Amino acid sequence: MKDKIVLITGASSGIGRALAFSFGREGASIVICARKAEALQTVSHELRQAGITVLSLTADVSVEQDVKQLIDQTIAHFGRLDILINNAGISMRSMLIDTDPAVIQKVMDINFMGTVYATHYALPYIQQSKGSIVGISSIAGYRGLPVRSGYSASKFAMNGFLEAVRTELLHTGVHVLTACPGFTASNIRVSALDAHGQAKGETMRDESSMMSAEECADHILKAVKSRKRELILTGQGKFTVFMNKWLPGLMDTLVYNTLAKEKDSPLKSR
Repeated sequence: MKDKIVLITGASSGIGRALAFSFGREGASIVICARKAEALQTVSHELRQAGITVLSLTADVSVEQDVKQLIDQTIAHFGRLDILINNAGISMRSMLIDTDPAVIQKVMDINFMGTVYATHYALPYIQQSKGSIVGISSIAGYRGLPVRSGYSASKFAMNGFLEAVRTELLHTGVHVLTACPGFTASNIRVSALDAHGQAKGETMRDESSMMSAEECADHILKAVKSRKRELILTGQGKFTVFMNKWLPGLMDTLVYNTLAKEKDSPLKSR
């Protein structure tokens, strides 16, 4: 990663923040972006304290012009771009029947269209460097999760989009990685939207035994170095993807029963 330029969206906390440190410690220069300027500045300061070169830019990935400016500013500052990590994302948690469709639209705009905008505007520079495009997806992109229909839809869309882009770029030397963490200790559950688009403000799962954001980031770094096509993390995640392919009916029941045990789950435990 020495002297590589790495752009990470949604880098003010969680996996994005951890990725900035993982790639930065390997010698990369990091561009971090997020909507929350204050949190972004805190991470920027922490990275500099660790001796990592960083450019901090405020941007909302759901706004196309923001993303175009983000790429333009990165190129103006560093002159190149080697790795784009589409990490910005938001979740939601409510039954479809109760959910305002505008909530699902917002999730799609951030998780999916944010990836589309960043990949589109970064692609000419990634092609020049024969670099990498990374999408931080989810096991929910392989197996639809109840009470998270909008989130699952956004990650299924991301997976299909990146698969299509990977195939388009097959003979260009560009690497495309779809990275799918399982349940990871991060703030995505705390900021998950409810049926009316308000942040829930608390996690509904015990995060003490989950993979840490730092461990997740280290796995993603290794996958980029080896130019892997796909990365599925955690034993539970690998089991879910495998079983959903071969025994989808059984997985309907297993997934329902597992998520019904969450704190304040609207699913009826059976």
